[in-house]
Amino acid sequence: MKQLNRLLFILLLTPFSALMATELPGPLVESDWLAKNRSAVIILDVRKDTKSFTSKPAYKKNKKTGKLKLVKVGGHIPGAQLVNYKKVRATREIDGKKVTRVAPTKDNFEKLMQSAGLNNDDTVIIVSKGQSNGDMTMATRLYWQLKYYGHNKIAILNGGLAQWILDKQKITSSKSKIKKGNWKAGKENSNIFASSQNVEQALQKKDTQLIDTRAISQYMGTYRKSYVYSSGHIEGAINYPNELITKPSMPARFISKENTKALMKKLGIDMSTKSITYCNSGHLASGSWFLLSEVMGNKNVKLYDGSMHQWTLEKHPTKSVTTN
Repeated sequence: MKQLNRLLFILLLTPFSALMATELPGPLVESDWLAKNRSAVIILDVRKDTKSFTSKPAYKKNKKTGKLKLVKVGGHIPGAQLVNYKKVRATREIDGKKVTRVAPTKDNFEKLMQSAGLNNDDTVIIVSKGQSNGDMTMATRLYWQLKYYGHNKIAILNGGLAQWILDKQKITSSKSKIKKGNWKAGKENSNIFASSQNVEQALQKKDTQLIDTRAISQYMGTYRKSYVYSSGHIEGAINYPNELITKPSMPARFISKENTKALMKKLGIDMSTKSITYCNSGHLASGSWFLLSEVMGNKNVKLYDGSMHQWTLEKHPTKSVTTN
């Protein structure tokens, strides 16, 4: 009885938000939700520009109105743990070929997440700088990778740190103290992962929709990245440029479900069928995967991790409107 009374006493002293924090409202959360539940979640701040984590935001004053406009994101949410995006992906040998920018081994990703202070039972909120579309797809890539290795209690802060700052929430430029976590990667989730063989099978069976998330210039073949060895796209793929996933300016918020439906319908994308998303390296394609799978609810969507880099490295054919 004494133990029961003690437990009830502890529960009464525990903030309600801390008790309910694991019940995420969805794959996206807003600043007000995170502000109320910050003490009960772990915030993983993912960015390439790691120096900005301890810098201050930059503002520009409007000469006419005197109002300050946020022009550069700096600092972080108090308690956030920095994750260097350059370490999120790795180079691995696949079928005798060195493939870059793919998911690291289970052991290496486990070490990275433990070094960020992640524990097995944590509810994770991923925050990017939110200045650009590319920032938000850093968040979706980390989200996909955590889910691929078995962690499902995850959400992304819509608009990232830029939205947090614009909503006048508290930030800091101090270094975060990190206590090593105990997170263990689980079995790889093949339901959200596509290999080159999966793409080949999809082309043969014609039962899977391929979605190319790159800019139209890359899809059409007028331009390609240096690590992609042939111009154009995988034959039969539908182009859904990454610029349609979020708003173009800061804060780079995700397009609403209603507008996403309209855009995908216009471009001929079936939001309910089997799909594989790809880009140049599996970064941008995590955004379209996130939209289709997590936001729109199609649980039959896979991300081609190696994307066009691996596809062309393996000398698979591509379709282009140009001759170069």
